Amino acid sequence: MLPRGSPTIRLLSGLAVTLAAVAVYSSFTIGQIHTLEQLQRDTIDRSRADSLFLLRIQNDLNSVALAMRDMLDSDEPYALTAWRAPFRRLRTDLDDALAREEKLAATDRAPDEARYLADSFAQFWGSLDRVFALAEQGHQSKAREQVRLSLQARHAALSAAVARLLVRNNESDQQVAGHAQQIYARVERNVYLFLGAILAVVLITSLYLVHHNRRMFRDVAAVSEQRSELARQLISVQENTFRYISRELHDDFGQILTGIGAMLQSGKRLRAELPPALRQDLQEIREIVQSTLEKTRTLSRALHPVVLEEAGFDSALHGLLPAFQKQTGVEIRLETDGESIPIHQDIAIHLYRVLQEALNNIARHARSTRAIVRVRYAPYEIVLEVEDNGVGLANRNPQQGMGLLSMRERAGLVDGKLDLTDGASGGLLVRFTVPLRREEVPASA
Repeated sequence: MLPRGSPTIRLLSGLAVTLAAVAVYSSFTIGQIHTLEQLQRDTIDRSRADSLFLLRIQNDLNSVALAMRDMLDSDEPYALTAWRAPFRRLRTDLDDALAREEKLAATDRAPDEARYLADSFAQFWGSLDRVFALAEQGHQSKAREQVRLSLQARHAALSAAVARLLVRNNESDQQVAGHAQQIYARVERNVYLFLGAILAVVLITSLYLVHHNRRMFRDVAAVSEQRSELARQLISVQENTFRYISRELHDDFGQILTGIGAMLQSGKRLRAELPPALRQDLQEIREIVQSTLEKTRTLSRALHPVVLEEAGFDSALHGLLPAFQKQTGVEIRLETDGESIPIHQDIAIHLYRVLQEALNNIARHARSTRAIVRVRYAPYEIVLEVEDNGVGLANRNPQQGMGLLSMRERAGLVDGKLDLTDGASGGLLVRFTVPLRREEVPASA
């Protein structure tokens, strides 16, 4: 299967576009927030402070109006000059409020308007000074007349001017609030658009990743199937090779060694005529031939257990365990559970090979003195367990894994399950579970 291109470039491109969009949106949002901050700082807060001072001026003007009303009241027992001190305090407070208000006045206020307010207050205080001068000269009636004709008119003009400034500030606040609302609306709209775009990018990326992962998993599944088929073929070739070598050893080399042994046995009657040294050599040769014949037969049975084909898994099991115990000195105990059933040859050979490999691992790596082999015949499966009392899997050489790999491959070929766990005695427990084929399931199950 041809390899497909990596999605890294496309994913990185999508990430770059997303980061660029985030950067642009963040810059725009930060700019809008700074505009709002400047608007709040330079316009709204300043206008509110200015309105507070205008209200202070208006309140002082109301106090001035009340004082002038009292001055014109004929029932008042005080002379007009008695009002000089209250007006002096009001003038001080008004001058202070006017000075502060002028600093906070809106930048769009016309210079003529600012001069008009200052000139109007100056004229008012000038008229008030003339009223008090007339009163000091004893012209109470003229002074009161001046209050009615001049001061009240100027006071009304000042009150109207301050009221207009308050109204203008309110209108400016409303305009600024509307502008701020527009900015908030734009930011909110852009947030929704940005979230929509991000969600679209995430959705497209997710769909692409799902599609790519599905395609990758299909490729992996195909490769895994090919690997399983290759493993099946390799194991089949291996078993055929073992069978061929076993037959060759048994039929050819075994017969040759048997013939040599028979020839040496038939020449036994001639030993009396031979020198003692030669008779000793012939005896040693006969023993060597007999030992080689036994080793050849043992190797032949190990490569391909003929008894597995002729008598079944149970017979092969009872033949393998004593031979292994005799060769290695490891005490083997066999435990069976359930009634033995005929097993298909394809499953039996894998059970036998897994058992062989587990025993070989015990002999080579476990440093074990005894082992238990358990075979449990369940209604729908066969469970083979091999447990030793040696070192566990964690303490074994990690490079000695080809046998375990072979067992896992054989387990996969028969849809079985291979588990490697720590045994009760501290050694390794190998559990091989094989499901039975339908035709192998007992009728009573």
